[in-house]
Amino acid sequence: MARGLVEPAQASEAALILAAQARDQAAFSELVRRRQGWARALLRRMCRNDAEADDLAQEAFMKAWERLSDLETPAAFAGWFRRISVTTFLMAKRKQRAVFETLDDGMELAGDDPLPDSAAGARIDLQRALARLSDGERLCVTLNHGEGLSHSEIVDMTGLPLGTVKSHVQRGTEKLRKLLSPVAA
Repeated sequence: MARGLVEPAQASEAALILAAQARDQAAFSELVRRRQGWARALLRRMCRNDAEADDLAQEAFMKAWERLSDLETPAAFAGWFRRISVTTFLMAKRKQRAVFETLDDGMELAGDDPLPDSAAGARIDLQRALARLSDGERLCVTLNHGEGLSHSEIVDMTGLPLGTVKSHVQRGTEKLRKLLSPVAA
C-alpha cells in the first residue's frame, strides 16, 4: 500500500477528512480515533446497552467511510456524522420493533439495583435514569440536552413530528428530574 496522503497524527481534522475522501484509510483511522469517544458517548446515551452502543458506533463509522464522498465540506463533518449515528440508532431500533414505545409500555423497570454513593455514581445515575425513558424520550432528550440540537433540528434528523419531539423532550426531562432528584429520608 502506498504512503498516505497526510501524516494522520499531525493533520487537522479537515485535512484528515479530505484525505479520507481520497480513500486514505490511515487518515480515516485517525479520524475514527479522534471521534470515537464522542460517537460512543452519544450512542450510549441513546441506547440502554453499552455493548449495543459500541456496535452501533462502529456501524456508523463504517457507513461514514462508505458515504464520505457525499460530504460536501469538511466543516460539516460533525453534524453529518451525528446524523449518520442517529439514523443508525433509529434503524437498529426499528429492526428490533422497539422504536418509540408509548409512555405506559416499558416504563416499569422494577428491581433496579440501589444507586451508588460514589462521585462516579452521578454518571451511573444518569445512565440508569435515561434507561428508564422510552426510546423516543431518550433520543429526543439526548439530542436536545446532550447534543444541543433545537427541536426543529431533531425533527429534521429523526423525521418525527415537531409536537412529538417537543412532547418527548418535555416528558423525558421531567422524568429525569424526578428520577434524579434527591429523595427525602
